[in-house]
Amino acid sequence: MDTSPAALDVLVVGAGVSGLATAFGLVRRGLQVEVIDAGRAPGGVIGTVKRDGALYETGPNSALDTTPLIGELIAAAGIAAERLPASEIANTRFVVRDGRPIALPMSPGAFLATPLFSGLAKARLALEPLVRRQPAGEEEVIAHFVRRRLGREFLDYAIEPFVAGIYAGDPDRLSVPAAFPKLHALEQRYGSLILGAILGARERRKRAETAKNTAKSFSFRGGMQTLTDALARGVQRVTLGARAVSLARLPDGSFAVTFDQGGTSFTRHARAVVLAVPAAEAARLAYPLAPDATRALQEIEYPPVTVVATAYRREDVTHALGGFGFLAPRVEGRAVLGTLFSSSMFEGRAPDGQVLLTNFVGGRRNPELASADDATLAVKVAAEHRALLGARAPALWNAIVRWPRAIPQYELGHLGRIAKVAEAEKAVPGLRFCANYRGGVSVGDCIANAHATAESLGAWLRAPVTAP
Repeated sequence: MDTSPAALDVLVVGAGVSGLATAFGLVRRGLQVEVIDAGRAPGGVIGTVKRDGALYETGPNSALDTTPLIGELIAAAGIAAERLPASEIANTRFVVRDGRPIALPMSPGAFLATPLFSGLAKARLALEPLVRRQPAGEEEVIAHFVRRRLGREFLDYAIEPFVAGIYAGDPDRLSVPAAFPKLHALEQRYGSLILGAILGARERRKRAETAKNTAKSFSFRGGMQTLTDALARGVQRVTLGARAVSLARLPDGSFAVTFDQGGTSFTRHARAVVLAVPAAEAARLAYPLAPDATRALQEIEYPPVTVVATAYRREDVTHALGGFGFLAPRVEGRAVLGTLFSSSMFEGRAPDGQVLLTNFVGGRRNPELASADDATLAVKVAAEHRALLGARAPALWNAIVRWPRAIPQYELGHLGRIAKVAEAEKAVPGLRFCANYRGGVSVGDCIANAHATAESLGAWLRAPVTAP
């Protein structure tokens, strides 16, 4: 049992990508860091499984290269040679309309020719620069924002499925400034999304950033778990299977965190603590120190999402699968939120003569289906494959992974809730909150937020960064 005060510089609770990347950055600054997690393996929702010669992901299937921080982290972790870019055909993405996947147009010419949007919807887009901006102080949900600026059809067949693909969320509930801050900023600064996208591209180039709609996807030869495994190796001190029970602040300003590991209790002391766990868990631990932040965190909801990985013989799927995958809009009434063509995106995801599809079910749209039994899910997904991809024989196998609380929802009032969290960090020096309910839900967002957290804590602890 650890009873010495300030035995660690930083204790990180949570071994997802946020916690591991934060800890990795702190270790590079020469600090004594330990990561402790209740799970059996590091990585959180990131996990890679091999089955019958295939390789599937239990969570994120790829990441977007949106900031140089991602490449820097990968290089420092020693896995740059393992990085695997998505195939060129993965630039093509499909959206289901009238019961068939249609390629999303990626150029002005393709937009004019696509059957994905009606002529009236395309003409309506020309009016977008004339639409007045929303008053800066008025928060708006994404559905109202899109109907106002682009029209109903773009909401139904572009934005709603996109929202389901990122957040598994409902555009009638998600906040524009919280969930899509760059869209909000484009309207506020330029008064138009179209003009803002053109003019804003110059500023992104100056910052060496890439917009998410144009950023390239990547993974690793051994799957996304390559990243979190490498970060865990770099941190070295990672303790698993231990659930945080309580967090206390000692008279000298340091922290004591008590854990339960298989019925055995132990305590770690640290100068600083990073809570890199989901909102409800962070709220439970932080309550004695930051009750206002706790109440705010408890309001963040996470709908369920179930991942169904499916393998077929290549000859049994008539669709060319020449793309990233498809998204299914709510108005189409499909059972899946979307399906990734995993074996088309990255090499080595399926044996020769087979294809691997990764399907997502549930979310805000259909939470009950996410909780259905395995047999029901297999039947529902197979029916979608027959209807949309021309599957004409049963799957070779299905692998089902359930996330009862999957993705935090950035709904109305979210920025106010996060402001309470920021206030708690100021009021309790040395306490930090770093998880995907704050600053973005993507892998790239988590890496950027972890970098900022490590930089902030390193400065507070006065620890300089070392070279990779």
